[in-house]
Amino acid sequence: MTDAHADVLRESSWTGGGSPYAIGSKKLGMWLFIMSDTLTFAALLLTYSYCRLTNVNWPKPFPIFNAIVFSTVMTIVLLGSSLTMVMGVAAAHRGDRGATVKWMLATMAGGITFVILHAMEWRHLIGEGMRPFANKFGPHGGPGAPLFGATFFGITGLHMTHVAIGVIYLGIVATGFGRGKFSAEDVEVSGLYWHFVDLVWMFVFPMIYLMSVQY
Repeated sequence: MTDAHADVLRESSWTGGGSPYAIGSKKLGMWLFIMSDTLTFAALLLTYSYCRLTNVNWPKPFPIFNAIVFSTVMTIVLLGSSLTMVMGVAAAHRGDRGATVKWMLATMAGGITFVILHAMEWRHLIGEGMRPFANKFGPHGGPGAPLFGATFFGITGLHMTHVAIGVIYLGIVATGFGRGKFSAEDVEVSGLYWHFVDLVWMFVFPMIYLMSVQY
């Protein structure tokens, strides 16, 4: 073996062992989960798109005031929680446990607010006649496509469940990190999950809400 070849082997980050891909096992596991969950949401959104294109009575139940404005506020809240999560991860890497916990609590507050607002929206829509397997109104006030309720409540419900689980997850990590049981990597991994949840909403919001505006 030549000296140059030996230098290349020493400099290579792919050396096998516990981190063969130069990434921690926790972070790698989270990335694999995100990839698999991306396929789940992609399949649901493709199904929604197919149902929408093949149903002439697909409803457009969201007026600008107040449905779109309300869902826009929900989006801003969720995006704001991503920013606080970034600040929390940065504080964790600086070793500032107190600031990390505070930023993560702020992120959790954003997630809880999002869930509450979403639940209020569901209550309003159910009161208007939408059900998971039925829909009272179509685009022109006639019978609507029943699949709208199934796809709407299915996709937004799954996403809301992810947000609720994320709040619990962040709470566990924040508590453990504040007590010195978790590392900055654990905070970063929880941040990956939270950013993924936010990114999914960036597809759900325009496809389901903005493309179903009443006019």
